[in-house]
Amino acid sequence: MKCHEIDYEIFGDDMQIVEVELDPAETVIAEAGAMNYMEDAITFETKMGDGSKPIGGILDSLMQVGKRVLTGESIFMTHFSNSGQGKKRVAFAAPYPGKIIPVDMAKTDGELICQKDAFLCAALGTEVTIAFQRKLGAGFFGGEGFILQRIKGDGMAFVHVGGTVIKRELNNETLRVDTGCIAAFTAGIKYDIERAGNLKSMVFGGEGLFLATLKGTGTVYLQSLPFSRLANRVLQASGGGKGEGSVLGGVGDLFGDR
Repeated sequence: MKCHEIDYEIFGDDMQIVEVELDPAETVIAEAGAMNYMEDAITFETKMGDGSKPIGGILDSLMQVGKRVLTGESIFMTHFSNSGQGKKRVAFAAPYPGKIIPVDMAKTDGELICQKDAFLCAALGTEVTIAFQRKLGAGFFGGEGFILQRIKGDGMAFVHVGGTVIKRELNNETLRVDTGCIAAFTAGIKYDIERAGNLKSMVFGGEGLFLATLKGTGTVYLQSLPFSRLANRVLQASGGGKGEGSVLGGVGDLFGDR
């Protein structure tokens, strides 16, 4: 295997923790600030990049930094290694209520596309980069913008989604989804957007102006509570939100909450 082979266990229900077990000299990479606890002999180092390939000169370093900035993440990642004898454990916590999805990248043809803040941690050797949306429509109205995360490798990777996670297997099928509810999908799935019904449905339906369409053969992970929706409801409760869904969300608030 190219990636380190790690074992793991997931604890909790709505605020989950993934505990990774490392053999001597094994390493797991994680987003900055994701670590929850670690045992003695686990050492960590903050590095620029995921360590999947050697970083060349200044230009290569700037490219790595630029990709991290575009996904809204820290320009650094933390590498946790077992520098002692015997198995040691390090744990990573989800940043908001939801589920941690363990993904064996060797079973996904080595690639997973996910929302830009979904990556939590992975075995060393996993490449975390960006995936541009080629179509302007999907970029402007698709809920996740032009930039998605692309995770590549053949080891274990862990992504975090909001609320409850639904795993759907598509076999040359089409699935229409609320634009914010797409968490991740494999490389065999094509992502686009379409208009949400007729004009009346778009304005008054409360489902937004567009829906995402997922077509092809592969695996799709859906989330029931996107963080943006949770944050919006918190703002509404504090009197600072505009409502979500239709363009007349503010008018709808006059008739009660949904």
